[in-house]
Amino acid sequence: MTQRDRGSATAELATALPVLVLLLWVALAAVAAVTAQLRCVDAAREGARAASRGEPPARVAALAGQVAPDGARVRVAPDSPDTVAVTVTGRVPLVGRLLSPITVRARAVALVEPGVPS
Repeated sequence: MTQRDRGSATAELATALPVLVLLLWVALAAVAAVTAQLRCVDAAREGARAASRGEPPARVAALAGQVAPDGARVRVAPDSPDTVAVTVTGRVPLVGRLLSPITVRARAVALVEPGVPS
């Protein structure tokens, strides 16, 4: 190793470290967004199943809200004469809250069970 090469590894690490931190931050934000999206999908399915059984809208929203991300909105509406739709919408704050939150949304439709009034 020559005198000119001394400290080059430290300089390279100092240059690359901010890039690695940024990549980690982006990866964590992506995981948070995907997790929230999956929770919205699960909540919409749970709500659609409950609504298809004839549960009242308040109960459907409560059941879906247990599965949905914190602060998510649940909307229950008839989709057609024999189906019901549940839409769950949530906002995901990105890691560090430096960027504006993103919105994730899921919708599930279920056939109303026979004998359940529409």
